Amino acid sequence: MSEQHQSLAWQYADSDLANGSAKVIRTLIDHGYEAYWVGGCVRDEYMGRKVSDMDITTSALPEVTSTIFPKVIPTGIKHGTVTVIENGQPFEVTTYRVESGYEDHRHPTQVTFVRDVEEDLRRRDFTMNAMALGIDGAWVDPFGGRSDVDLQMIRCVGDARVRFREDALRMVRCIRFASVFGFAIAKDTWKGMLEVRDTLSWIAMERIRTEMDKMLAGPDPLRGLELIKKSGLYSKMKVPFPYVTDNPTIISAIPVVDTVQLDIRWALLIHGCGISSSEADKLLREWTFSNRRREVIMGLLSFQEAWFEQARGIDLAADRLLWINLVLKHGTDTAEAWILMQEGIQAVSKCLCNGVSLEQVRQWLEAMHIRSLKDLKLTGSELLQALNRRGGPWMGKVLQHLLVKSAAGFLPNDRDILIEEAKQVIEREEQ
Repeated sequence: MSEQHQSLAWQYADSDLANGSAKVIRTLIDHGYEAYWVGGCVRDEYMGRKVSDMDITTSALPEVTSTIFPKVIPTGIKHGTVTVIENGQPFEVTTYRVESGYEDHRHPTQVTFVRDVEEDLRRRDFTMNAMALGIDGAWVDPFGGRSDVDLQMIRCVGDARVRFREDALRMVRCIRFASVFGFAIAKDTWKGMLEVRDTLSWIAMERIRTEMDKMLAGPDPLRGLELIKKSGLYSKMKVPFPYVTDNPTIISAIPVVDTVQLDIRWALLIHGCGISSSEADKLLREWTFSNRRREVIMGLLSFQEAWFEQARGIDLAADRLLWINLVLKHGTDTAEAWILMQEGIQAVSKCLCNGVSLEQVRQWLEAMHIRSLKDLKLTGSELLQALNRRGGPWMGKVLQHLLVKSAAGFLPNDRDILIEEAKQVIEREEQ
């Protein structure tokens, strides 16, 4: 595998990215310093995976790097990292360093700059990430990273317990890599993880959730979930995930859903663990999901609960009205995502949605020419003027009545007809 990489031609990196980073390396070398590509970009190129960013390690001190290039951002200068802007692209350039004093099991309290690239590589997490590549195509691979990639093995650099104590997030990253790459975890690495897994409680949930996002969006999320469960890491997090497989069929549908539909995959995981929408709301907040993502997942769970509690499959007229009300409540995007969610479930279970086919609900959705109040040909102010009444709770109820009737096709979406219907609703209530 390595022979194809004995030149400067990057096969899996964008040419502008490769050329820009190469220019940074050449400039450092021309000024008398060592410089290499390092870490994930080197690993991904060797594996034949798309290279998305290119980090550089160098013997030059950060203050020196800052004087060599015209545009530099001091992103982490006390830890030796600056961001060099070359041809409009950012490149992280970090000085060779060793680290110590990880009191919070995440960040080093002391960073010491060194002159040897191998010393820098020694502090890194896994052998596949502890490789550097020179501008001349020469490899610096002191810990057998290429060999482990060939073996499809994730192995810590040195003592796994030390690596995981330094940064407890590495345990989740280990499982994420195993899941996404389809690699095995070396026995000593797995054993070390189990021995120090209690330290995971030090890690911020935002960082763990980011790793879980990458794992769930990968090609084999079920393997990652099984490893999270088998390792017990799910119960060691600052906010433990209540990973009890309540419905394995639902969880097995996760990889059926397209990888870009990450929040549908999350909804399936939460639903498959038997977590209700009300319980999920608190969990998602504590797991630092954004408001937008939380609303998407909560909408899917609420939609799921309402449909399976109320739909019967024996009265299609009643089920259609339920569907229309759910679409109006949660929105078209949620309804369409819910259908994708059911497609995943049906792919592994072959069951109908409480006796109603997906083809049927799709037809109902397509037939809804009105899907929100803004589609109604009657505004609140027009309603007040037409009825000569003051605003109040009644207005929202009447508008909702008109919306449902129009969306269901029971009432034309015509301003005059809507006003007449509103008058009749008011009269019936006042009788």
